Amino acid sequence: MRVMAAMSGGVDSSVAAALMVEAGHEVIGLTMKLREASPAEQAGRGGSCCSPDDLMDARVACDALGIPHYVADYQSVFHEKVIQPFAEAYLAGRTPNPCVACNDHVKFAPLIDRARALGCDLLVTGHYARVVADPDAVGGFALQRGVDADKDQSYFLFGLAPDALAMTRFPLGGLTKPQVRDIARRLGLPNADKADSEDICFVPEGKYADVVERLVGDRAPKPGPIVDQAGQTLGTHDGIHRYTVGQRKGLRVPTTERLYVLNVDGSTDTLTVGPADALTAAGLEAHELRWRVAPSARVVTARIRYRHPGVTARVVPGADGVARVWFDQPQAAVAPGQAVVLYDSDDRVVAGGYIERALAEGAP
Repeated sequence: MRVMAAMSGGVDSSVAAALMVEAGHEVIGLTMKLREASPAEQAGRGGSCCSPDDLMDARVACDALGIPHYVADYQSVFHEKVIQPFAEAYLAGRTPNPCVACNDHVKFAPLIDRARALGCDLLVTGHYARVVADPDAVGGFALQRGVDADKDQSYFLFGLAPDALAMTRFPLGGLTKPQVRDIARRLGLPNADKADSEDICFVPEGKYADVVERLVGDRAPKPGPIVDQAGQTLGTHDGIHRYTVGQRKGLRVPTTERLYVLNVDGSTDTLTVGPADALTAAGLEAHELRWRVAPSARVVTARIRYRHPGVTARVVPGADGVARVWFDQPQAAVAPGQAVVLYDSDDRVVAGGYIERALAEGAP
C-alpha cells in the first residue's frame, strides 16, 4: 500500500513510519508546521512538541528511512482552531484541553485530505492507541486504548470522524514505549533517545497565563473576588485565567483550613473556594458528546482528564449531544471545559465530549 506517515520529529512517529517501511509499503513522510519557535526555544532552553527544530528531526528521520519528506504549513488554522480558543476558554472560566482540539480540528482531517490527494491508502501516526474492525462501531472501526497504560492516547482521539478512523492506523498501539525505543535503536534512527515532550507545545515552560494575556491583550481578566460557598468575600485573586477547579496554590487566603477552587465564574470574574470535600461531584453533564457506537444508557469507565485512572459510571444520553454521567464513587475536581471520555469493558471508546458542569446530586 501507499502510506502517508505523519512525522512530528519524535521517536514515536519515526518508528511508526519505520514499521510501515519494514512491512514493504511505500511511505511518504509529512510534517505539519504549526508554529514558530518560542522565545524560550530561541534562547536554547529546550522545546516541546511541534517546535521548528522538530521539522529538521523529522527530515533526518525520513532520510534515515529512505523515504521522501514534505512540510505543510498549518500555522493559521492552528492559531484559529487551537490557540485562540484556548485563551477564550480561560476567559470564560473553563479549563481547555488543546491537544483534543488539535486532533479534532487541525491534524487528522487535513492529514486525511492530503493522504487522499497523494493517492495514499492509509495515514499512520505515532499515537499509542488501536484501531480495530468492529461491526458495532460507527463506520465499522473502533478506537481502543493502547496497551501501554502510561502512554495510551485514546483520550485525546475520541473525536476522530469515523471515516478518518477507518483510514488511520496506529502501529504503536500494541507496543510499550521501551519497545518503541528498542526498535528505533535497532534501526539506527537518529532520534531513538530523544526525550518525550510533556508541555503544551505553545505554552513554553508551562506559563499558560502569560500566553492567555498575550493573546487577549486588553481583555485579560482583572483581579476579582474570592468568595466562600456562602458568598462571603475572603480575598482577591490575580485573574481567573490563573485558576482552575481543584487548584489550591496561589489563593493566598488567610485561613486555618485548606481551601480549593470550587468554581470559576467568567461572567463575574469570581472564584468560589471551599474545603476538599466540597470538590467532589456525583456526576457531570457533558455537551458535544460524540458516540462511536449507537447511543444508549450503559455502564462505562469514565475518564474526566487525561491522567484520571477512570471510574465506573453510568451514562444517560439526552438530546443534541448532551448526556449525564453518574459516577459509582464521587469524583473530585470535575472541571468544565475538560474532555470526558467513556470506555467499555474492552477498552473501547464508546463516546467522548466536553464537561459542561459538575452535578452535586446523585442519579435519580
